[in-house]
Parts: sequence; C-alpha cells; structure tokens
Amino acid sequence: MRILIDADPFLHLNAGKPWRERGLWPASWITHPDARPPFVAALRRRFALDRPATIRIHVTADQRYQLYLDGLHIGRGPERGAPDLWFYESYDLALDAGEHVIVARVWHWGEHSPQAQMSVRPGFLLAAEDEWQDVLSTGLSAWECKLLDGYAFGQYERIPWKGGNTYLDGRVYPWGVERGEGDDWQPVKTLRRAMAQRIDWELPPQQILHPAPLPPMTDEVRRVGVVRFASDVTSFDTRALPIHRADHNAEDVAAWQRLLQGEANVVVPPHSIKRILIDLQNYYIAYAELVTSGGAQATLRVRWAEALNHGTNHWRGDKGNRDEIEGKFMLGNGDQYITDGGAQRAFAPLWWSAGRYVEVAVQTQDEPLTIESFAIRETRYPLEMESTFDASDARLNDILPILARGIQCTANETYFDGPHWEEIMYLGDTRLEALCTYIMSRDDRLPRKALRTFDASRLPSGLTQSRYPCSLLQIIPPFSLWWVLMARDYALWRGDETFVHSLMPGLRANIEGYVRTLGDDGLLRAHEGWNCFDWVPAWSEDAGTPPDGVTGVSGLINWHFVYVLTQAAELEAMLGERGQATRYRALAKRIAKAASAAFWDEARGLMADTLARDRFSEHTQCMAILSGLVGTRQRKRIAHGLLNDLHLDRCTIYFSFYLFEALRELGRVDAMLDMLKLWFDLKTNGLKTPIESPEPARSDCHGWGSHPLFHYFATILGIRPTSLGFKTAEIRPQLGGLAHANGRLVHPDGGEIVVDVLGEDGRLRGSVRLPEGVTGTLVANGERREISGCVEW
Repeated sequence: MRILIDADPFLHLNAGKPWRERGLWPASWITHPDARPPFVAALRRRFALDRPATIRIHVTADQRYQLYLDGLHIGRGPERGAPDLWFYESYDLALDAGEHVIVARVWHWGEHSPQAQMSVRPGFLLAAEDEWQDVLSTGLSAWECKLLDGYAFGQYERIPWKGGNTYLDGRVYPWGVERGEGDDWQPVKTLRRAMAQRIDWELPPQQILHPAPLPPMTDEVRRVGVVRFASDVTSFDTRALPIHRADHNAEDVAAWQRLLQGEANVVVPPHSIKRILIDLQNYYIAYAELVTSGGAQATLRVRWAEALNHGTNHWRGDKGNRDEIEGKFMLGNGDQYITDGGAQRAFAPLWWSAGRYVEVAVQTQDEPLTIESFAIRETRYPLEMESTFDASDARLNDILPILARGIQCTANETYFDGPHWEEIMYLGDTRLEALCTYIMSRDDRLPRKALRTFDASRLPSGLTQSRYPCSLLQIIPPFSLWWVLMARDYALWRGDETFVHSLMPGLRANIEGYVRTLGDDGLLRAHEGWNCFDWVPAWSEDAGTPPDGVTGVSGLINWHFVYVLTQAAELEAMLGERGQATRYRALAKRIAKAASAAFWDEARGLMADTLARDRFSEHTQCMAILSGLVGTRQRKRIAHGLLNDLHLDRCTIYFSFYLFEALRELGRVDAMLDMLKLWFDLKTNGLKTPIESPEPARSDCHGWGSHPLFHYFATILGIRPTSLGFKTAEIRPQLGGLAHANGRLVHPDGGEIVVDVLGEDGRLRGSVRLPEGVTGTLVANGERREISGCVEW
C-alpha cells in the first residue's frame, strides 16, 4: 500500500550528527556494477521475519522502477520530477512471519529516454524506517542484482520527444525474476548516500529527495474495445498495408472479440501472420498486457495510434473522420515481443502508450501460439468530472465528455501537452489544464505540483523554462509570464496562502526578467528565446512567433506584459503587498501609454503588431482589452474590429482561450458560442478528445483544446472567485443567446455553487446557491447585488 507523507522521514535521525550528514539519509543509492544505459536490471533483497510486522519503506530510482513483494506487483515510480525535485514513493508492507523477497525492476532508457524523463545518475534507493533500516535499506543490507537479458528500446515512427518502446525477447529473458528466482545474482554496487538537503562544502550532482505529492495513478484493467478488422497478411511490416474490407476475416474478428472480453483464448496457427485492429472507442493511456502459451519464436507487435491516416505521413497526415478505417493506414508506435514457447508468459511494456486504435500483429513459426489474454491497464491521474453543466444548446452538452476526457488524458504524473506525441508539461498548456482541473474537481495536487515544478526550473534571467521537467532546455518567454497568471489562478481558485507566498519570489523574478528588456522609449524588446504565442498560419515562418517578435519590438509582446502586470498587481494586493502592487500598476500604465502611442492605428481602430502598423492580430487586441488600460473610445473601436475586421490574424485553438476571455469582458458571449463550431465538429469527426490545432491536426489529444470547459462555468454561468481561496465569488452569467443554462461547480471548501439561468426577452432570471461561509456579488440585467445562501432574481 502506498502512503503519502508531508516531511522527510530521515532528516530527524541525523539531527545530532556532524553538519555534513544532516542533509543525508542513512540509505545509499545502489546499482548493478556493470549497468550502462540503456539497461534493465533486477535488484532483490531476501529476508526473514520472526514475527508479523508492518514496515514502512520509501522507494525511488533513476530513471524508473517497478516494485514486487513476494512476486506481487505493489507499485511503480518514481513520480516524474527533476534533479532538485526528485520524488520517492512510500509503502506500508504488512508482512507475516517467514521468508520474503523484495524485487525491483529498474531501467534507464539512456539515449532512448523521453525528454521529460530527467536523470542525474542511474540507481535505485529503498529506505526502511526504524528497526528495519539495517534489514532492508539499500547500502545497509545485502541487496543482490542481475542485468535482465532480452530488453531493447526503439521506435517504429520517430518522435524525438518520446521514449523508446519496449522490445523484449522472451527466449533469453529470465522468467520468474519478479519472484527473485534464477541464477547469476551478484552483490550490488553501492553509490552515494541519499540526499534531501544540500549541506556540504562541495555538491556534486545529486538527486534532492522529496515525498511524492500526488496520489498513485489510476491502475485499472479495462476490457474495452471492438475488433474492427482482422486479416491474414503476407508481411509482418503492416505499416504500408492499407485496411481494406475485402481482406476482412469475420471468423478471426469474432474470436479476437471474445478474447478482448475475457471469454476465450485465441490460437494462431503455425506459419501464420495475423493482423488485428482494435478500436478502443475512447482515448486511453495504458499498458497493453498479453499472456501467451506455446508458439516458440513467435513475434507479437502491439502498435498504438490516435487515428488511422489516409497516407503514410505520420506527422501531418490527413486522418479524416476518426471513426473510419477503410483505405487508411495504421501508423504509430508500440512494443514488440518474441516468445520462448513457455506457458502463461506475461508480456507488458515498461512504459505506457496512448491513443484510440491498437493493432496487434502476430507472426508464428513452427508451433501454434495460444494468446490466453489481452487487456489494457489504464494509467492517468485519478481526475473525474465532479461538476455538472447543462444548456439549451445540446451541442454544448454533447462535447462536454470530450472536453473532460481531454484533461483526463493529459493529466498524469505531470500535465502533458499531448500524451501520444510529446508527453511534456508546457506552461502555456498547463495554465489552461489547471483551470479546467479547478472546474472538474476539488483536488488541486496536480496544479500545485506544476507550479512548484516550474518554479524549480527558473533560469538566471529570472524566467522559468517553458517546459519542465525536460532534459533539453527550451525558453518561451511568453509562457514564463503565464506562470505568473497560474499563481494568481491558484490563489483565487484554491488559496493556500502559505504556498502562494512561497511562489512570489519566483513570480517577481519572472517579471524582472522582462523589465530588463525595456528600452528608453518605454517599450519591451523581444526577449531572448522562442517568443511563440500561437500556431497562426501567417506566423509559421517564425514558428508561432508574432511579427517583430524574434528580435524587434512587438505589439503583442508589449500588451501581453501589460496584461500580466495588472494581474500580478491584483495578486500582490490580495497578499497585502501594497508596495509591489502599486509598482506593477504604475509600470503597466507606463508601458500601456507607450504601447498605445506606438501601436494604435487610427484608421483601422486597432492595435498593431508592429511599429510599422502593417500587421494586426486578434491576439494583440485581446491582450489590450484584458489589460483594462485602453481608453473607452479605443476599447469600443477594438471591440468592433475584433468582431468585424476580416483581415486580422486569427487565434487558433490554444489562444482562443484568451479571445473568449476578451469576449466575456465585452459582453459578447454570443460571439464566443459562434466560434465553438470547431469543437462541435469534434464529435461529428469521430474524435474523443480535443485536437491540437485546426485540421490537419498532428495531435488528436491536446489538453489546451479543452478550455471551453472552463468557459462553460466561468463565462456562461459566470462563476468566478474574487478573493483568496474562493471565499467570495462573482456570479455574472452571460447566456449569449442560449435559452437557459445551469450547473453545479465544486467549491474547494466543500459544497457547490449552483447556478440556474434563463433568458427571456433580453433579460435574465434564475437562482444561485452559495456554500455556507461564501458570499458573493450577482451581476445581471445591469445591476449588482450582494448575495449569500440561496437567491432568486
């Protein structure tokens, strides 16, 4: 059983020791003496108890581990982190008297590592508490190890951010190793003491240990899916073979469907090549698990894809309707196994895959192969949709499961941009994913971890890295500013004031990193890095960077900073830091004045993207409006242009979040609803999660595309916090032409905010119920009203 703890379990043991040892654990890291990445190794500790006992242990590895107790799988980890935030899991082992064995399967991908999987030095660490330290702790007790033959890593389709898939040759793999069986075990090599605090005069690279802040990921077997296609093929390389109904084998389909449902096994005859296509009917992140018997030297490949393609371009292929498979190609990545002919051989990958479609290819040799079982084991953050929403436009209701699933499938040990392609936590994506998390659930542990992790990524410039954890440095300065807003979001929607205070030095450093680029004219210069804002087609030459955003003076960069300064000032004021708030407000006004003079185009009534006033975008108009620092006349003209100018560079899926925020400020939710056609088309096109960008989309699951879920509650129903921890709220519903909308939004302190609104003859009527202890302001029909409890209007 895994448990969570709040403090380091061992530092108190060293309180009276020499100062250099006070940041160390008693246990040490260990490894196999001959381990060189990439490798997979097993480490075991055999021991005996003379009485029943419950033993608490703390476990981590560099890079990953799977943990077994007496042959039973009890956990995996470590939770993904970074060198300064290296996490360990804690387990309570309830043991009977007698002999026991703990086995860890530990691996390091080496050159095949996911970019998001960082490393300091390969190793494994297990630390037992109390009297069990000398019995079980690595470095203190007699652990043994062996390298596991048969493993290799690779990819069918090269995706540079992703890790290598599992290739396992069962003919040389030491079956039974998870039970501690087999020969060739040898003593481990002891490395350095584990470290939780840096207390020494010299500090070589080291993992700094912290308790894992998240609950265990979902770990559930799902017997899901429909066999859509089965055929005999002449080549095991099915990538170049389109799916054709004429090749369909109905008998094989029926047999494999029974296998999926757990009702029967499948026997593949000798000298056969079978191709099976499974539609999971939803998007999953999962480990595909197979159990086989017999069939020596058969090869099995399990390949995952988000959808089938009309061509063989894995990156930007035309996928069309995701429900359709006829004439399409099954591309993607997966795992491959070779059987040894043994009975009840369990094959599973070391790391998960993601998508909707799974292709199983089987090639037998001289013996029939029996596939006893096939199932997927889902793994994701245990996030469920606890709030409810309903509206008179059924299209809004129909896509709500798609929006929620998009967040579920990009929430894991960190947030992801998308699980199939990059599997990395990007700040621009994460802000929107965290806001959706606040809508879905009271659980704020993943947003807290994201804030803390990005804070640890900060550079000497003061800016955070744009994606973290990540082994390859990337700087997107606008993303660093979104971290400032993430901190403000957390303060309002959840409100742990001590935690928010701990983020403020980093927040201020981000802002100062931007201030350093101010010129004598009061305008910002483009910051060093990749100033990407959005995948606007007209900006493709500079990879999403707006005009003059590479080295020049950009209207969008300036107005974005002005907007962020106003929000940072609000946060400082909430925390009682009036001096900082005043400084940020003054700076925002000063830059806004300079930006208005430099970028305002009187003829078009818009803020330009360039000093030459020859390029214009929705993005810059949104930032100017949201800043609140344009004059009334300018605001009206910007609003008109934003809604009517046909020659603006348009927001795509990601940045439309901020367009929707601007439309809310302008009272034009009707325009927001009109812009949801792309989302309404998701269901029509067979998608189960939101896409990354307009078609042809690379990624079929991108968390930032779920942001309308936030606007259902925060814009249509108009529910927003107005003070730390949601102690007060504003209810400002805007139906935008809907006949009615209602919903229940979970509140962090328990209870729900319930809003029910109807539109009649241009006016709103309805009811609001606030949780006990929460007060609010109702804004409707041009009036403001202080409320508490249950109110009708």
